[in-house]
Amino acid sequence: MVQKLINEGVNVFYVGTHGNFDFYALSVLRKMKEQHPQIAYTVVLAYMPSESANFPYEEEETVFPERIEKTPKRFAISYRNRWMLKKSDYVVAYVTHTCGGAASFVKKAMSAGKTVINLAGNE
Repeated sequence: MVQKLINEGVNVFYVGTHGNFDFYALSVLRKMKEQHPQIAYTVVLAYMPSESANFPYEEEETVFPERIEKTPKRFAISYRNRWMLKKSDYVVAYVTHTCGGAASFVKKAMSAGKTVINLAGNE
């Protein structure tokens, strides 16, 4: 799917940090960057990582959304997701349920008129 988006002219990608799908998407983007140096990807953080945590990202591939530090921690992921949604034309997800954070994000993306690609096939 990433190759298809690149072929269609998409060259900027944002990825979250929660769940296996995000980690898989990041690994795909890292590999695609080797083949397509013109693309850019950014890991969008919701929280400042603790010093004791194993931080699986390179510092130069991460960003904090503006003003997220003023957001209560329990709302940080939602804030980060809205920030990514504002900057995106496409949303690629893997959603198998109608409830939960990922399903809510897909619904918001559809309401915002974004092109949603659900790799689980549940549009």
